Amino acid sequence: MISTQEMRALEDNCGIPRIVLMENAGKTIYNILKEKFDLKDRRILIVPYHGNNGGDGFVAARYLADDTEVDVLFVGDDSKLKKEALANFKKIENNEKIQILSLEAVDFSDYDIIIDAIFGIGIDGEIKDPLATLITNLGKSKTYKVCVDVPSGINPDTGEKANVFFEPDLIITMHDIKKGLEGYKDKTIIADIGIKTMPPK
Repeated sequence: MISTQEMRALEDNCGIPRIVLMENAGKTIYNILKEKFDLKDRRILIVPYHGNNGGDGFVAARYLADDTEVDVLFVGDDSKLKKEALANFKKIENNEKIQILSLEAVDFSDYDIIIDAIFGIGIDGEIKDPLATLITNLGKSKTYKVCVDVPSGINPDTGEKANVFFEPDLIITMHDIKKGLEGYKDKTIIADIGIKTMPPK
């Protein structure tokens, strides 16, 4: 298991550009889902936000769209996207296989799989609207729920739950399970994104 501080240090010092780690993460999400499900004719909704977790979601959308129908519900502002996430948003923005939807246009019951790529390890404190209502509505859906790295609303170090949180059927976590998610380890698949843990000196 790994803390968020250790994970960030690994990402910063592994010698792999963050844009490559993001590509690896999104492609691995796709590969895991392809192995677990017959993706043909499945409808998938990906819900990303501003951080690297959202970037992973954008990459996954690009790969998944080659196999099935993919919609992206981006509830953020593209001017606030981090550099690598913005680059991957641009790659799907005009992809005719992917629909980017507004919140008003989404019926969560229309999908076979919903992917939470909202917060990842970056969550801190209370979640405010519109994200709080969105996460609540995602939770009410009977759809199969997948989250990228860490369920939105759950502290990755302590497991503490915010005022709202995403309860997943499956967690695809990057590199190693986060310390606060021990209670979810039976639902977790670890994605290899190319980082090698260095032995202690």
